[in-house]
Amino acid sequence: MALPIDTSTITHGIQLAVAPVFLLTAVSGMIAAAVGRLARIIDRARLVEDSARHSVDEALLARAYRELAELRLRGRLVNGCIALLTSCAFLIGLTIIVLFLGETTAFQIDRLAVTGFLLGVGCFLLALLCFLAETFIATRLLNFDLLRRP
Repeated sequence: MALPIDTSTITHGIQLAVAPVFLLTAVSGMIAAAVGRLARIIDRARLVEDSARHSVDEALLARAYRELAELRLRGRLVNGCIALLTSCAFLIGLTIIVLFLGETTAFQIDRLAVTGFLLGVGCFLLALLCFLAETFIATRLLNFDLLRRP
């Protein structure tokens, strides 16, 4: 099957496909932020585990286990966020391909493009909710009682 070489059609197809690329830029920035948070969570978990391994203080061990449970939850939320963002990027990439092919060939695949784009945006919104929940948990871990002591 030969693709028609109509410059105006190809140009319009590229213009149509470029719009979702801006969402890909936002997704890549979010993935970078989420990966940074995951790295911090892992670093903190290793530190807490090491201090718990070398301690016999029951109160410290109880705090360590509680914190490790919260760090595990935060890690799961960030992993979910990264998975949703990756799914979003994949769906937006497919949308770009479908838009370009729909514009430059005779295929009528508009519904597929709309569905892919909306699913991608839905994944992005869910990822934002995961990110927000993780940041709420992270700030809840702060021990403000220690800050109030003279």
